[in-house]
Amino acid sequence: MLFIALQIILLKRDFHPIQFLQIAVNILFSSIIDISMAALDWFQPEAFPVRILSLLLGCTILAFGISIEVAPNVVVVPGEGVVRAIAKVRKADFGKTKVCFDVTLILTALCLSFLFFGSLQGLGIGTLISALIVGKIVSFINRRLPLVAWVKGLESREWH
Repeated sequence: MLFIALQIILLKRDFHPIQFLQIAVNILFSSIIDISMAALDWFQPEAFPVRILSLLLGCTILAFGISIEVAPNVVVVPGEGVVRAIAKVRKADFGKTKVCFDVTLILTALCLSFLFFGSLQGLGIGTLISALIVGKIVSFINRRLPLVAWVKGLESREWH
C-alpha cells in the first residue's frame, strides 16, 4: 500500500484508478511465488558454486519477467509500479532506477534489522547480489531482446 501511495504522490494526475488493481495483482503474484517455492522445495543446493549459479539463473528469470511485466505499461505489482513511477518522473532508465530502489530497500531493511533485533537478520549475500544485478539484467534485456521491444510497442495503446 505504501508503494501505491508513493505512486499517487509521484505521478499525481498521471496515476490512473485502474492502478489500484495492483493490489489484486500482488495477491495473485504472491500466491504464485508460494506455489513455486513449494514446487522447488526439493531444490536445496549445498555446494557454493551451485548456489551462486542458481541465484544468477533466478535473477535472470526474475529480470525477464519484470521486463515483460512493465513493458506494455499496464498494471504491475506495486514494487515495480513504484520503480516505474520514479523512473518516469526522473526520466531515468527503469533498470538503473530499480537497482537504486532495491539497494534503498536493503539499506532500510538493514537499519530496521538492527533497530528491532540488534543484529543483522534476514539479509544475505543473495539479497544483495539480486538488488545489484536484477535491474542491470532488466536494462540489458530491454535493449537486446526483440520480444520485449515488441511488447513495449504495445505501450502506445495505453490502458487507463
